[in-house]
Amino acid sequence: MATLGDIGLAAGVNILSALFFLIAFAILRLQPINDRVYFPKWYLRGLRTSPAHTGILVSKFVNFNWRAYIRFLNWVPEALQMPETELIEHAGLDSAVYLRIYLLGLKIFVPVTFLAWAILVPVNWTNNTLAVSHVTHKVQYSDIDKLSISNVPTGSHRFWAHIVMAYAFTFWTCYSLRKEYKTVTSMRLHFIASERRRPDQFTVLVRNVPPDPDESVSESVEHFFLVNHQENYLTQQVVINANKLAKLIEEKQKRENWLDYYQTKYSRDQSKRPVTKTGFLGIFGDKVDAIDYQTAEIERLREQIAEERERMKADPKYIMPAAFVSFKTRWAAAVCGQTQQSRNPTLWLTEWASEPRDVYWDNLAIPYVSLSLRRLIVAVAFFFLTFFFMIPIAIVQSFANIEGIEKRASFLKPVIDVPFIKSLIQGVLPGIVLKIFLIVLPTILMIMSKFEGFISTSALERRAALRYYIFNFINVFLVSIIAGTAFEQLNSFLHMSANDIPKTIGVAIPMKATFFITYVMVDGWAGIAGEILRLKPLIIFHLKNFLLVKTAKDREEAMDPGSIGFNTGEPQIQLYFLLGLVYGVVTPFFLPFILVFFALAFVVYRHQIINVYNQEYESAAAFWPDVHGRIIFALIFSQIVLIGLMSTKEAAASAPFLLALPVLTFYFHKFCKDRFEAAFVQYPLQEAMVRDTLERAKEPNLNLKAYLEHAYVHPLLKNDEDEDEGLARKFNDNDAVTIQTKRQYQRNTHDATSSASSSSLQREAIPDH
Repeated sequence: MATLGDIGLAAGVNILSALFFLIAFAILRLQPINDRVYFPKWYLRGLRTSPAHTGILVSKFVNFNWRAYIRFLNWVPEALQMPETELIEHAGLDSAVYLRIYLLGLKIFVPVTFLAWAILVPVNWTNNTLAVSHVTHKVQYSDIDKLSISNVPTGSHRFWAHIVMAYAFTFWTCYSLRKEYKTVTSMRLHFIASERRRPDQFTVLVRNVPPDPDESVSESVEHFFLVNHQENYLTQQVVINANKLAKLIEEKQKRENWLDYYQTKYSRDQSKRPVTKTGFLGIFGDKVDAIDYQTAEIERLREQIAEERERMKADPKYIMPAAFVSFKTRWAAAVCGQTQQSRNPTLWLTEWASEPRDVYWDNLAIPYVSLSLRRLIVAVAFFFLTFFFMIPIAIVQSFANIEGIEKRASFLKPVIDVPFIKSLIQGVLPGIVLKIFLIVLPTILMIMSKFEGFISTSALERRAALRYYIFNFINVFLVSIIAGTAFEQLNSFLHMSANDIPKTIGVAIPMKATFFITYVMVDGWAGIAGEILRLKPLIIFHLKNFLLVKTAKDREEAMDPGSIGFNTGEPQIQLYFLLGLVYGVVTPFFLPFILVFFALAFVVYRHQIINVYNQEYESAAAFWPDVHGRIIFALIFSQIVLIGLMSTKEAAASAPFLLALPVLTFYFHKFCKDRFEAAFVQYPLQEAMVRDTLERAKEPNLNLKAYLEHAYVHPLLKNDEDEDEGLARKFNDNDAVTIQTKRQYQRNTHDATSSASSSSLQREAIPDH
């Protein structure tokens, strides 16, 4: 059982760690040699160049201006000064709204913390229930637990204070959520209305195109939309399976990097040519000349790439039954993307196209019919991953509650009896070990999302974020409580009646706050401070700069700006919302630790978004309904936990009042969903028409087809090589208005002289499958 001393030691270690990271960053960012590591976003935009230095050579690497070190903490006000409108212009709406999640945490928990400490802490502290339980039931506790609801005696009228605070916290949280949802919705609609022209505004993705023996996929798609959207259809680009080509090009690029490395190495020391081995990772196999070997491999891959391109030109199997279809107006694209195209609802499926840089091209080659099976497989795999991960989590909890098993493992007693080691093990080690276990998890979950077949990076990250949150809720939260309770109360469970077990668990749940306090300090204090230091990118950049960089382009490629990482960052934030809402009424001592996280994270990530992270895509805050829904879930769960605790405290009179809370919260969620969510999943036709009208007035001679016809060509077919241009033209040649096919009626596709013949054409063009 962690005591105040253990928490104090943990706080000291993590505060010192966070201060060390922040001070190290403040100094390292001033050095010219690190400028590209801490300001890569400005370099990528061409708005920053390497700091100019004169004098001695060392000044190119070290900043000797002593005045700069006096102002070394200026990065904090600089990160806060940029207005939100300018931030949206600079980094995009996704980044600005992501930061608002941290602000929402502060808006919710600052008043909650004030009320909890002003009212609930005195109510809890002025009791002796735990002291009596320690004597009668051998329940272990610390001074922290005396600040929790566990210290209120059974059947006490003081529980009305907790009930009133539960209502106050719920109403304030719902008020803050509704206000924020309304604000973000307004920001999204304004952003979409004022956004520059983008290809995805005019484009839909069509999937599950039915096979036709008389037409290619390209011909079938164009014919279908010429018939059914004859006034609005503009152009289309079929989806090509270029996954094999992508792997070959990726391998070729790796070989070229290794060749650059060996050539640079040889140029520095020409007395001996570098060597490598031909086997796995250059560790096994025959020893050969590294430069000659890599040159030969690059030539071999170049030939394979050329052969693959020729096969793509000749083999229709590379064409997938899907296409990006563009329209003359945003209004037409909105109508097509939000309506059913065929009498068979499983064919000609349309959805909004992601912006080109958001498209995850590898998954476009996955057959649509296999998606359901893939998602079933991933669901089963995720279940087993979550289940088997309980084992290391339980082991971590054994460290957090080592006193509970001391009698079963007496050999640990000499170690545990040392006060400093005991405090270190219980106050610091559990959070660190749990953090290490969770490092590999995001990669696994992203692989699962890719296997499921989502076709945009934003959708991949949102699905991975959902699973990460579920995993955190089950393993980090629930299993931590259950495992910790089992170990901590092991001796008590063996000697008490079955009727007393639920009461003991009810007392133990708030007592687990000490473990989560240590986790918040490790992950939310030191971890966030470590994020701004960017130690890994710093080391990698200098290694690349020393070993590989020969040109300005090489130096630019060596920079790794990274991104927000929504799939990991948002679930982390949601875990803190969950912990804060669950323990707000139960253990108010927990809340200040949450506040420090939200405040520190907001400043750090605002700095990173302004100066470091490179925006990979723009979804116009499409993730906000997920954020809102998960906070609502945390709020309802916290209410259920409080009802369970009250049931163990024989506070029967409070049950009807508490049961109303989850019901009211659910209906609040439904209200927000009905009122705001449509703006995140659909595009209002009114908005589309307004934008189209304004654009026609401002640019009446706009050649929209030239702007759109190659927007969704696969990136591998979009370079300056002649063969790629020819391949792109082969799959996207839409200059002819009429398609020549074996169908005789198609010659008259555009003949609209008779409404009857038009109706007949539509019936033939949409066969019943």
